[in-house]
Amino acid sequence: QRVLTPALARLRRVGRSVWALRGLDLAVEPGEGVALVGPSGSGKTTLLRLLAGVLPADAGVLEVSGRVGALLATDAGLIGVLTGRENAELLGVLAGLGVAEARAALGRVQELSGLADAFDLPVSSYSQGMRARLGFATAAQRDIDLLLLDEVDEALDHEFRAVVAERAEAIRARGGIVVAAGHDHATLASLCERAVRLADGAVVADGAFGDVVDGYAPRCV
Repeated sequence: QRVLTPALARLRRVGRSVWALRGLDLAVEPGEGVALVGPSGSGKTTLLRLLAGVLPADAGVLEVSGRVGALLATDAGLIGVLTGRENAELLGVLAGLGVAEARAALGRVQELSGLADAFDLPVSSYSQGMRARLGFATAAQRDIDLLLLDEVDEALDHEFRAVVAERAEAIRARGGIVVAAGHDHATLASLCERAVRLADGAVVADGAFGDVVDGYAPRCV
């Protein structure tokens, strides 16, 4: 379960290219929890999308072993006209579960998400936090080796962050990896003991969480 990040990643715009990541050389070992910190636009989300296979790397080497579970956007894959239950079943099948297996997991998704009766309401009526709960609870039904979380401090309410932290700890305990990005250091510290600070698409610090974030004030731009 060794994860190597790409050396280069580029976001294309009309008429020009913008390098979102450049010169990264990182490895994450089994059982590790790594927090990605840095201002908005520093490359955190791009790196997570590369690891999730959502974006291809333009150059370099990227190696990811095992099953990946990701919560990168609260609306990712959700269809507003469908209920939470219907979305959970559809996402489970798309994630590789059989239809019967996806349906059998619906009760666990409803319980873990804490959506109660709202599980049978259209997702279009959900708040951002409710969508995040549904997405995470659905992804958590698979045997995940690599859990990717983007801006968990903004998408998840305080109560559900404890649920995510507990599940992340269980994944790491059996040799899995957790990589999370955000601006709330307290939330990230509950998930990770290592931090990688990015700035302008490059690594400027990598080490123990406290050492990396000490003296660094999160800045959103």
